[in-house]
Amino acid sequence: MKTAEAGVVLERTVQALRAHSLAVSVKADVPARPEEKAGTWVRVARGRGSSTYSAVVKRRLTQGSLGAVLAQLRQPVDAGQPPALLITDHVSLPLADRLQESQQQFADAAGNAYLETAAFLVLVKGRKPDAKQIALRASRGFSNSRLKVLFALICDPQLAAAPYRTIAAAANVALGSLPAVVAELQRDESLLVQNRQRRLNASKRLLDEWAQAYAVGLRGRTLSGRYVAGNFAGWPDWHLHPAHVRWGGEPAAKLLGCDLQPGVLTIYGDRLPARLVGDGHLAPAGPAAYQGLLELRKPFWGATVAAAPQTVAPALVYADLLATGNGRCCEAAQTIYESLLARAFPMR
Repeated sequence: MKTAEAGVVLERTVQALRAHSLAVSVKADVPARPEEKAGTWVRVARGRGSSTYSAVVKRRLTQGSLGAVLAQLRQPVDAGQPPALLITDHVSLPLADRLQESQQQFADAAGNAYLETAAFLVLVKGRKPDAKQIALRASRGFSNSRLKVLFALICDPQLAAAPYRTIAAAANVALGSLPAVVAELQRDESLLVQNRQRRLNASKRLLDEWAQAYAVGLRGRTLSGRYVAGNFAGWPDWHLHPAHVRWGGEPAAKLLGCDLQPGVLTIYGDRLPARLVGDGHLAPAGPAAYQGLLELRKPFWGATVAAAPQTVAPALVYADLLATGNGRCCEAAQTIYESLLARAFPMR
């Protein structure tokens, strides 16, 4: 999110908290070391009790993006750093319930809040945003080109230094869109330039921000079909040719070493080969079907993006698991991160 947008959401949320008879003050956190990023601290007080938080502003929180947001907020807190307070434009009632269950404190611009301290408890849920907030939220977000380019760079960080034509081919985007996307990534420091060479500012924060943006944006457009699998339990024995289709989501997590029994099967490919339809006893799923499901999702990346032998890239498996919002899938996502992604995308 751009700094100006974050500032608007923060200011509206502070005003909403003050409407609950809370004393709220905001100050910039000056980093102790030059390489650290400046943050924002929010102090909330009622009567003689007070609590200080590190503000984490996220726009457009959804069921699909919640897992990625929680994964980011649960990163270890630096010594002397106050706990994170999730600040966003609106938290729906189901999301508010999930955040409370996860003991993640939050506040939004609509007046919803969950603040629990030794001195006071603030719990407001069910308020809806006004029309202006809805319009603001709908008008902004990561472009599909940016999501695709960032995914290609996450899969191959060395690609950042490559010519535009190579990046465009890997990301499956128009070459003409690259200058604007790269400039935007440099402005928000996702890409850094040193000695006239670009490099990816790789961190878990970047990975989680991409996963969140993918969940609320591009992911919905990848779904091309839903099927009921009569042979659901036999999925490990299905014949998938990696040149045409690959496992994603829960079955990919299982193949990558997670202790997870898939509840939904996900395959990435342009179409389902006839042999695969036979192996899985697949039939189109009706709108009320929720058991034994297979999702067919369309690949959005270029041919040069690296993947595992049977699955899509681990970063996409990670994002798809978080997008389910399911607790067991989020645990599997953490396993994928620790075993396959942490070295390239460290917490910092």
